[in-house]
Amino acid sequence: MHKVILKPGRDWSIRHHHPWIFSGAIGKIADDTSATGATVAVVSAEGDVLGYGWYSPASQIRVRMISFVPDIVPGTEQIAASVAAAVGRRAEFFVDGFTDGVRIINAENDMLPGVVADFYCGHIVCQFTSAGAEVNADAIAEALMHHVPGALSVSVRDDVESRRKEGLPCREGLRRIAGVEPPQMVEIAEGPVRFRVDIWRGHKTGFYLDQREARARVGALSAAKDVLNCFSYTGGFGLYAAASGANRVTQVDISAEAMELAKQNAALSAAASGGQHAAFSAQTVFEYVVADVFKYLRECRDAGRTFDLIVLDPPKFAESKAQVMKAARGYKDINLLAMKLLRPGGILATFSCSGAMDAVLFDKILAEAAADAKKDFQIIGRTGQSADHPVALAFPEGHYLKGVILRSMK
Repeated sequence: MHKVILKPGRDWSIRHHHPWIFSGAIGKIADDTSATGATVAVVSAEGDVLGYGWYSPASQIRVRMISFVPDIVPGTEQIAASVAAAVGRRAEFFVDGFTDGVRIINAENDMLPGVVADFYCGHIVCQFTSAGAEVNADAIAEALMHHVPGALSVSVRDDVESRRKEGLPCREGLRRIAGVEPPQMVEIAEGPVRFRVDIWRGHKTGFYLDQREARARVGALSAAKDVLNCFSYTGGFGLYAAASGANRVTQVDISAEAMELAKQNAALSAAASGGQHAAFSAQTVFEYVVADVFKYLRECRDAGRTFDLIVLDPPKFAESKAQVMKAARGYKDINLLAMKLLRPGGILATFSCSGAMDAVLFDKILAEAAADAKKDFQIIGRTGQSADHPVALAFPEGHYLKGVILRSMK
């Protein structure tokens, strides 16, 4: 096995189980390792084997750790064991009956760096964003088919831009690597609502499973309210608001395709509810708007339109630390507009999924927006990614999703 030998004093983070080794920390590579995705031993300058990782010569993150056990050389058995452990940690999701849409592998946080696997009613959709994950795709798929209850297929989406940083190609579409041929649309349940998930072309692997708990939190605040759901995608927050008896739900997204799915999801949820939820009766009025959210909020401001509850769940504004300040301006602009549209005592549920944007800066942006809006707010809740998207304590980079729920004091 090839060895990656660290520079003196550069082993602290690995000894504390952070999974990334950047190129600048490497002193030399024994035996001239060049194989993309190869498993390598990570060795301190003093000669101690610290563990093993996947090697990527094209990336600034040169090694991603898969094991911190120095005396056991990992192979396909290690991959299978890591997959089984990740699935086991989510056992409750397969028995509680609340949802059949679950993240079953969350990359570095499950000791499978660059591996994301989401379960949609039997069909597993993966994203492989590390060279090692790509090389070991078949072993990962075999383990998923074996260990995931009810697994029907394993497929991969290669349309993730971060693959380019690993020297991997980006391709559209879905490629099946195990099991049956998956359909384009998979219907999943999530509490009181139903969603049609486009696993071939939808965002991420098809759906935002990470916002499950936030959707429920917002829904619980929505009874008898006029709700504006911005960047609504296929309607998640709006459907939960309706399920709690919102008076009116306005779904806004720039994608006409997503808006059509939002309408279908409302119909599915109505049929599934059997009249048990106020959301899916004549009580709730749905409005669907295909528009740029920034422009739409300005139109609402100019028209004097206001709301009781506004959800802002925009796409990632910052892909890297270099883009953070530009992203900060976007976050401030959109939150300022939303704050001005709230009625007295209104609620703003606002989110950032930009990993490069930390929670302290996000709070500061919100405070500045509130000052410019000349309104006072209380923080009445915070949310993050749902429990099937855990964050390893030694890997704070795994905490990317930040949600703040604010209530206007006037």
